[in-house]
Amino acid sequence: MAEPGNVAVVGRFIDEVLNQGRLEVADEIVAEDFVELDPLPGQRQGREGLKEMIGMMRAAFPDLYWVVEETVVSGEKVVSRFTWTGTHRGTFLGIPATGKSVSVKGVVIDRIVDGKMTDSRILMDTFGMMQQLGVVSTA
Repeated sequence: MAEPGNVAVVGRFIDEVLNQGRLEVADEIVAEDFVELDPLPGQRQGREGLKEMIGMMRAAFPDLYWVVEETVVSGEKVVSRFTWTGTHRGTFLGIPATGKSVSVKGVVIDRIVDGKMTDSRILMDTFGMMQQLGVVSTA
């Protein structure tokens, strides 16, 4: 698939799966044997593991919203610098709901093959998120 097509796949994933919570769309644009190269604690591999993690994030942050600030593409790789925001309304990674809003920056590198996401590496400011949730001290 041409580079613009790869960007479109990632855009659709962010808009429909992450922002709208339409997990079934992942069945169309994520490979069944998808690999998360830097999984969150407890995240299973594969498309179903990815859908479970997104479902858990959306349950913890029901107003979850991702914005792509910058995109770089080269062949099969799409690199996106993003910010996601949400209000902590449910348990996340063992942390009970705090009711606090967060804004989390990060970068994700997705690989697209034949129109499907095959692997991903997400690096985000988890420490900053924990500070915003009040789990770790800002001092």
